[in-house]
Amino acid sequence: MIDLVALDALRAVDSRGSVVAAADALGFTPSAVSQQIKRLEKQTGVALLERVGRGVMLTRHGRHLVEHGSRLLVSLEELQSGLHQQAGTVAGHVRLAAFSTALRGLVGPALPPVLRAHPDLRVTLTEREPWDTIGLVATGQADLGVVHSYGDIPLPVPGHLTRTHLARDIAEVIMHRDHPLAGRAVLTPRDLADEGWIATDEGTICRQWLNRMYDGTGRLPRIAHVSMEFETHLELVRAGLGIALIPRLGRAPLGADLAAVPVTDPPPGREIIALHRTSMTDSPALAVLLTVLTAADGAGRSAAPLTGAAGT
Repeated sequence: MIDLVALDALRAVDSRGSVVAAADALGFTPSAVSQQIKRLEKQTGVALLERVGRGVMLTRHGRHLVEHGSRLLVSLEELQSGLHQQAGTVAGHVRLAAFSTALRGLVGPALPPVLRAHPDLRVTLTEREPWDTIGLVATGQADLGVVHSYGDIPLPVPGHLTRTHLARDIAEVIMHRDHPLAGRAVLTPRDLADEGWIATDEGTICRQWLNRMYDGTGRLPRIAHVSMEFETHLELVRAGLGIALIPRLGRAPLGADLAAVPVTDPPPGREIIALHRTSMTDSPALAVLLTVLTAADGAGRSAAPLTGAAGT
């Protein structure tokens, strides 16, 4: 009998590219993943991995097992979800991956009441960037993912994943209260053409969002400083080192020395989306989590009102 846990480990090695990366995604040690695959090789009687340089790749037999075994795992997932639905049971283990501000501003506040109401449900949280989250959910290494999609920046989602809209999030320009533009009711990218920005790394979705905001101006934003954490952005703005474009979701309080000013032409917004494998659609645990995350958008999770320059 083929060990399904070991089969899942082999699938993770295939999708993540190494035993170490698979172990990190599954929450095991690399040694445990290696042992699972060795056990699977003993059960099947064929070699499933081969060394290539310092890494590994699936053999022809390993590829065959993953391709056909993945269909088996999907069927079992559908079976388990259907049984839980018939029994009305909100139980089991849900692995949830989300980007940092969603964990802080959406998932974290919404989760405790769900866990209190359903003591047989266990949820494990992992912070991941949207592209990584899509891969984890698509390959069965996470069950529910929360990602963001900025304007027309493409976010490719495989066909076997189901999308659920959770919220609409808006970003505002954060600047020091003493800045000449801090008292404006609204700003445009042309107003900010000569400003120095504190931004995330080149290639990140947030940086692409900032760049797209300048479409039509004939310029790109002038990047003064780079940091991956929005909380660091706030402190650098507070120190007078530049301005920043920061979403409301999960945003720390601005205090008396910072102002949040809306932007138009275009208004920078992002859609917050939940992703799950369609094979898990009947899962009551997933349904409860999606319901509470969707409801959280109407429970005042935004960090500031849409209009006005005052931050919170």
